[in-house]
Amino acid sequence: MLRLQRFTRGRTSQRPPPLARGSQRIHYAWVIVAVASLICMITSPVRFAISMLIPHLQNPAGFGWSYFAISVAFALQWLCSALFSPLVGWLGDRYGVRRTMLLGAGLFIAGMVLTGSMTRLWHFYLFFGILLAAPMTIYQVPLVAGVAVWFKTRIGVAMGILQACQGLGTVVAIPLVSVLFTRFGLAWTFWGPGLVGGALLLLLLRLFHNEPAQLGLRPLGAAPDEPVQRLHEGPVARIRAQVFLQQAQRIGAFWNLIGIHFWGCVGHNSILLFLPTIAMEHGLSPALAAGVYTTLNVSSVLTRFAVPIVADHIGGKKVMAGCFCMQTFPILLLLGAPEAWTFFLFAILFGIGVGGEVPIFPVINRQYFGHAPMGTLYGWQNVGNGLGMALGPVLGGLIWTWTGDSTGVLALSFGASLAGVLAILVLPSTSCCLLPHWEEQLPPEARSGERRH
Repeated sequence: MLRLQRFTRGRTSQRPPPLARGSQRIHYAWVIVAVASLICMITSPVRFAISMLIPHLQNPAGFGWSYFAISVAFALQWLCSALFSPLVGWLGDRYGVRRTMLLGAGLFIAGMVLTGSMTRLWHFYLFFGILLAAPMTIYQVPLVAGVAVWFKTRIGVAMGILQACQGLGTVVAIPLVSVLFTRFGLAWTFWGPGLVGGALLLLLLRLFHNEPAQLGLRPLGAAPDEPVQRLHEGPVARIRAQVFLQQAQRIGAFWNLIGIHFWGCVGHNSILLFLPTIAMEHGLSPALAAGVYTTLNVSSVLTRFAVPIVADHIGGKKVMAGCFCMQTFPILLLLGAPEAWTFFLFAILFGIGVGGEVPIFPVINRQYFGHAPMGTLYGWQNVGNGLGMALGPVLGGLIWTWTGDSTGVLALSFGASLAGVLAILVLPSTSCCLLPHWEEQLPPEARSGERRH
């Protein structure tokens, strides 16, 4: 207890930067959003844009690996991401997001350089499937939680910007990967983004701070009389995360949200990998099939921005249910003999549902649990995300191989997404906090000083 008191009272805050001082200046929370958005644009596209290299990996002139062998690496990365998520969420809550992301930068550089040097299939599994999964998870779980602590209000806008930039990064990275591979070969397709991107990460992290109190600030939207407290690193953060997680795991919504993330990811990732092939199976040209896939991604980017803002105003449960319905029922458009316009309509509607799933979770977490530690909580939810993203394509590929057409894949996606809709319906209302008194189990020195109503 004495150590905890020394930590909470003995640390002095830094002087706020000029950007954050004065009532008419921009709050530093928006700098955190900008930094986090750039980090997401550097790191998140790797697991999606690299799919452009699958034809080379499969071609006998390249590595000659089978499609199944290649898909195992992508599934392995999502599976490892699921397994790593609770750990990296805990690391962010225990040691601070910035320190955890510094570890992620080193792993990102190492993983990209080693993947560019691969010569065997097991290299691909180890370097791309396992090693790169760690920084991908770090820049998905602690980073999102680290941004959330800077906001008492307008968290929907912050999450919308962050998630939209993540999707935009993938849109930009897809042609970049093609250009790098065509001009410089496989090695520099990984080495270039790994070395340049890693250097940018290290520079950007100098601007990232774990919490407002580190700069002598209150979160954006906090009451003027709210104490400036450092609650998100060191012994204080450790005991807060431990006590909160113990209480959160006793309520059904904690486990249901993990399941919802799982069903949603099985539903959309079983379609995303195969959508161009499904379109060509129904007579669309490769160019039109690529246009359908691009349309879906653009729709997803726009939704990533809008959905958290709407959820912040009308409630996360309603918006989450709407997004899952948009991911479920448009699949019916592809049954029978769909035409080109049907695929484009599907891409727009389905893209809305896909884009709205991931960014809704930080908002609904805030509505359910207030300003409790979010790193470990979001990490557990990301277990559902990783397992679903890994299992969806594997099940879809097995069903297609077994049945000989895409109807079974569409049925899998519809059924999984519908299960997510039903699970959302039994969630409690987001109009009240589920654990309003969780801090009563903390020692007084670890409790926040925010005013409660």
